[in-house]
Amino acid sequence: MANVRGDADEVEQVRRHKREVRRDLLAVRAAMAGDEVAQAARAIERRALELPELASLEAGATVAAYVSVGREPGTAGLLAALRARGVRVLLPVLMADLDLDWAVFEGAGRLRETDYAGGARLLEPRGPRLGRQAVCEADAVLLPGVAVDRRGVRLGRGGGSFDRALARLAAAGGDRALVALVYGHEVVDELPSEPHDRPVGVAVTPEGVHRFSPGFPETAEDR
Repeated sequence: MANVRGDADEVEQVRRHKREVRRDLLAVRAAMAGDEVAQAARAIERRALELPELASLEAGATVAAYVSVGREPGTAGLLAALRARGVRVLLPVLMADLDLDWAVFEGAGRLRETDYAGGARLLEPRGPRLGRQAVCEADAVLLPGVAVDRRGVRLGRGGGSFDRALARLAAAGGDRALVALVYGHEVVDELPSEPHDRPVGVAVTPEGVHRFSPGFPETAEDR
């Protein structure tokens, strides 16, 4: 019983630490000026499109991504550029249990604003729902995050939606790029993590590209 209680206390301590880190980093985002956010979005778009994992994709390849909201690093230009290249872009649709369904991105004009409990307001695709497993069709996945550490551990918003998608990808197997889009100050030395947290291979910031490999130090590509 003592071990069970000790494990539960340790898990709660990690989750509390996550909440604190998330709160502090989101406060920094909230203070960013609009022109700073727009400039960062353009830089991230350019760097992401230059990634070999995306640049090498042929027309008809699939990328799972997301529509940025608020002060998240902007994805509007990136989504449009991928679609213009003939890439099939899948976007998430939040379900009642916070899991993700998916639908094809058909252009900005085919997005609709959806309000969710807790005040969340998301832009989601209007097209047919493809099911939770559709993410496994992706050749590369672009992920939101509040921060990424130098092991590739990603800190999300706390709902676990993308964690479930990443678990499906891991179960399906295959070699696909997992790319987080964050601001430069959000690449940190170490984040609190739990066993279900799945590391990403790449983080793109306005300032550079960070690559993570298990057992190897992080490398940065500043261009």
